[in-house]
Amino acid sequence: MKKVALFPFRGELLCFVHVLLNALDMQARGYDVRLVLEGASVTLVPQLADPDNQFHQLYAKVLASGVLDGACKACSTKLGVAEAVRAAGIALIGSMGGHPAMGEYLDQGYEIITF
Repeated sequence: MKKVALFPFRGELLCFVHVLLNALDMQARGYDVRLVLEGASVTLVPQLADPDNQFHQLYAKVLASGVLDGACKACSTKLGVAEAVRAAGIALIGSMGGHPAMGEYLDQGYEIITF
């Protein structure tokens, strides 16, 4: 089974939508997919949690799929969205000085893809 960890860093909504679509597509193909929100991508959580957002349904589908491992604790805190991330039910992770360690995923056999 292919193992892929997606690490989006950019806070651009349309770029992030492609990450969400690819996560679901890879999961449907039988991949073991993990999504880890890093950098400015954490700021998209409050926007996507809004039911009026045009991509809310896609975001909700990704949340329900179980592929979302968590969001960077340090970035969520620094960028002022930690409470919104928690409220969305997303774990704040960061074993590497508050940031998620890619090495942990590599050690588990995941290929890392960054956006």
